[in-house]
Amino acid sequence: MPSPWSTPLLNRPPRRLTLSAGEVTLFGVLGAATFAAKVAMAGLPNVEPTSLLVMLFAVTFGWKAVFPIYVYVSMEFFLYGIQLYSISYLYIWLVLAAAAWLLRGMTHPVGWALLSGVFGLLFGLLCAPVCLFTAGLHGAIVWWINGIPFDVIHCAGNFGIALVLFCPLRRLLERLYQGMQARRGGYPPLPP
Repeated sequence: MPSPWSTPLLNRPPRRLTLSAGEVTLFGVLGAATFAAKVAMAGLPNVEPTSLLVMLFAVTFGWKAVFPIYVYVSMEFFLYGIQLYSISYLYIWLVLAAAAWLLRGMTHPVGWALLSGVFGLLFGLLCAPVCLFTAGLHGAIVWWINGIPFDVIHCAGNFGIALVLFCPLRRLLERLYQGMQARRGGYPPLPP
């Protein structure tokens, strides 16, 4: 009887869990660019490209998307300090990244726009658990309900941005990353 430790799954070469210098640079630049794009669009209430970029990072980089996401979150903390809304950034972008990664096979721009729009609509609800610790259940519910008009704007902005930009930016980012991986030493890109 063969040993359970000799299955083909366990005989595969291990996946690298390290980042190359190029990836560190790329993820730092992408996280900073995400922050800069949000700041540049700050005049438009709740209209920003952050959701679009988080989805792009998830479908392109897989688990490595956490690096540009947390570069962005760190920059939020450094510039604006730790606020009630920004504490939720520690988990909320991972929710969107996980949803995008699960749907990574989707190719139609309307599907990506719907995902981004629904995320924008649910943004306040997803942030509300932080209020549970500071204002209790009633306070969290009131906070969420008061923010629904902003969530509707967030939904519309996310939908429009993703509809127009997700597919072309995905192709561009995937080509960039695959080229970078090929130059790294001939390794094919790791599946997400």
